[in-house]
Amino acid sequence: MSKDRTASMIRVDQAGEYGATRIYAGQLAVMGDRHPMAREIAHMAEQEERHRKYFDAMVARRGVRPTALQPVWNVAGFALGAVTAAMGPRAAMACTAAVETEIDRHYRHQIDALGDSDPELSAAVEDFRAEELEHKEAALAAGAESAPGYPLLSLAIRAGCRAAIALSKRI
Repeated sequence: MSKDRTASMIRVDQAGEYGATRIYAGQLAVMGDRHPMAREIAHMAEQEERHRKYFDAMVARRGVRPTALQPVWNVAGFALGAVTAAMGPRAAMACTAAVETEIDRHYRHQIDALGDSDPELSAAVEDFRAEELEHKEAALAAGAESAPGYPLLSLAIRAGCRAAIALSKRI
């Protein structure tokens, strides 16, 4: 695998994990600790923060240019989290389920593309993917699919995730 393609993967992963931390920050800003799901969201946020820190270090160690869109992901992620939390806990969980569906898809493609070419990156992506799937399962168990307008909400969030991945690869 080319160095440029690997750098692009790392850039997207760092941007995505950063965006996830901002989504959960937005959700917690609205929900606070008033709702039973707040504890679960805080736990997910801690895991996303650990993922982000890992990719921040990898970006620095490997000399990868971070995405220039990070200020956009800062605002967009927080807004997405805040809006879905304001819609209610099930909508917040619908957001998590939708995002994690796309992250699972993204990470599976990366693992396939990497093969044996970058064991360090592959191992991290595998580990983080497992935690992302736990987030998705927790969101579904918490009633994500019963959120008002779930099919449309999920479709819109998933489309936004795919667009963010595509943009972060290049910009």
